[in-house]
Amino acid sequence: MAKVARSIPDSCSFSIPGGPEYTRIKSILAREKLRTVCIEARCPNIGDCMCRGTATFLLMGPVCTRNCRYCAVEHGAPGAPDPGEPRRVARAVGQMGLDYAVITSVTRDDLPDGGAGIFAETVRLIREISPGCRVELLVPDFLHADNGALARVLGSRPDVLNHNIEVAGSLFEKLRPMGDYRRSLEVLRSAAEAGYPAKSGFMVGFGESERDVYETMRDLRDAGCSLLTVGQYLRSSREGFPVHRYYEPAEFEEIRKAAAHMGFAAARCGAMVRSSYHAEELAGC
Repeated sequence: MAKVARSIPDSCSFSIPGGPEYTRIKSILAREKLRTVCIEARCPNIGDCMCRGTATFLLMGPVCTRNCRYCAVEHGAPGAPDPGEPRRVARAVGQMGLDYAVITSVTRDDLPDGGAGIFAETVRLIREISPGCRVELLVPDFLHADNGALARVLGSRPDVLNHNIEVAGSLFEKLRPMGDYRRSLEVLRSAAEAGYPAKSGFMVGFGESERDVYETMRDLRDAGCSLLTVGQYLRSSREGFPVHRYYEPAEFEEIRKAAAHMGFAAARCGAMVRSSYHAEELAGC
């Protein structure tokens, strides 16, 4: 009998930001001078997340050294990292009362360790200030970092190591020309072999075929990835890569069923699904 992936209902829905909890979270982020991927990447779920009292922290500034064709995050030459940022993130986690925090970053190919040390320090300080809080790290591929970068991140003992493949493998070179598909799979393999739950996600709607989708899922599973998200690509700017088509709910359900048969422990698939949205549910918290 095929292993059945835990079914996570697609409850994602757009909501207008507002209300006391949204205001509280915005105030904490402003006071601590922190950025979130929710805002920088123009996530459609920002209203729901902040109204639930959570957000995904974005380390090392708003400027990415890569230029993926679908991404809304600013790209170019970033400034030096702020050494006080990890402690401010940890303070904000405590002030927000989080029991599950998701930490990500822009890609920093300009740094010798790709920002690995900043990830590790952020986890350490969260554990110090909020010892009961679980931490999911959504990391870049550390393609141009020193050889010990990923080991440094894993050494901080995150509860989940997330690295998004982002697009089907067949479109990687076209949409992520500064990345490396095999390297991304190796990041996930390293996490799984080290005993950490490995998580990844990608978007559909770029023009990939059904075969492309399932081959990418098999590659992820073969690399040891156990947690999966698949969502609809939405064009975030006029200059962004155009949407080729919109998937139907039934198609996302078929993808989720395929994930179950492939042996993923849990999969969330739906139009508004994003990697860090309701991340604690996918992790089984």
